[in-house]
Amino acid sequence: MNTWLLPDGINESLPEEAEKLEALRRHLIDLYSTWGYRLVMPPLVEYLESLRAGMGTQLDLLTFKITDQLNGRMMGIRADITPQVARMDAHRLSKGDKAGAVNRLCYMGTVLRTRSEHQGGSRSPVQVGAELFGHAGIESDFEIISLMLETLHSLDVTELVLDLGHVGVVTSLVKHAGLSDLQKDDYFDMLSRKSIPEIEQWISGQNLSASAQSMLLALSRLSGSVDIIKEAKVSLKGAGDSVMQALDHLQDISDLIANYYPKLQLHIDLAEMRGYAYHTGIMYTVYKPGRGFAIAQGGRYDGIGEAFGNSRPAIGFSTDLRTLAQLSEENITLVNSLGVNAIFAPYELDQKLDKVVADLRTQGEQVIRQLDSSLEINAQTLAQQGCNRMLVKYDDEWIIQHFE
Repeated sequence: MNTWLLPDGINESLPEEAEKLEALRRHLIDLYSTWGYRLVMPPLVEYLESLRAGMGTQLDLLTFKITDQLNGRMMGIRADITPQVARMDAHRLSKGDKAGAVNRLCYMGTVLRTRSEHQGGSRSPVQVGAELFGHAGIESDFEIISLMLETLHSLDVTELVLDLGHVGVVTSLVKHAGLSDLQKDDYFDMLSRKSIPEIEQWISGQNLSASAQSMLLALSRLSGSVDIIKEAKVSLKGAGDSVMQALDHLQDISDLIANYYPKLQLHIDLAEMRGYAYHTGIMYTVYKPGRGFAIAQGGRYDGIGEAFGNSRPAIGFSTDLRTLAQLSEENITLVNSLGVNAIFAPYELDQKLDKVVADLRTQGEQVIRQLDSSLEINAQTLAQQGCNRMLVKYDDEWIIQHFE
């Protein structure tokens, strides 16, 4: 019988990993607090209408559905905490005398997905993130991106590549080109797969102006260094003011990031389609050379609160705690790992001993009480319980003795 097997992509953590994850969790929550981000704890399940509000069909496909036995309504196990935090901001934290106020919120919790984001990945990641509501300017863009980078830098995760895009370039261009809904879906599908030959063939078969064909094809190739933005302003100059404004915004935020993070490698991808269904502005993804998937991502999604009766500017980022733990594997100083450093206390009915044990635990020491009084106490048995010291009675006083 394989009763010990877990479903594919479902994780559990044994003590060593669990202790590290908990240490990282505390570190990040404390970090976000210093930036003014307050912790929220959304529920594990919600009604489907709330979970998928404003987030497109992709999130719906990732969500496990269950039936509420109390009323028969469909519920979902959260696959992403972002829409939950948006609901909390729109419905409960920005009403009355708080209307229009900026809210900075952070969160951390396990999510469950029908499939992983990449081959061999987890379907139950521990999602970590921060969201800023109520401000739509470049200042909040930069603050969230800075906090995302500080999350990684604080764990000594370096040699990063920041990929920047702006959904306004794509959406405004297809609108200017006059694509129908069907044409737009076909184009977005090919663009998301970076299939340039397929795009070339498809464009030639559409009844579009020569200018529109040229710009739609050019967009698929606009990926590279920050200089790509200047190239895009030339290639897409006939696409209208909305495209130019998006490119200007992308240039401004790129300059700001380059100025404050000169060692960070910036990459521009104007054809990035991740999250285009719900993002409304700048999008960003952090990669690390040697890893084939994103380690952090986010973007602007203004108006998500409209589904909850309160449209709000919004921007945020998220990452996975287990991924961070793997990347910070050499950063042991963060983790107060117990290892073999505990104190062994014998099984004895002695109030003085009880007080010593209580005092040591108050001081942060780990004290393990003996359960089997017949157990032979030696260095090996102590080490098995994670102890390298023990309490011994000397002249009616309990003192700590070290074992080598």
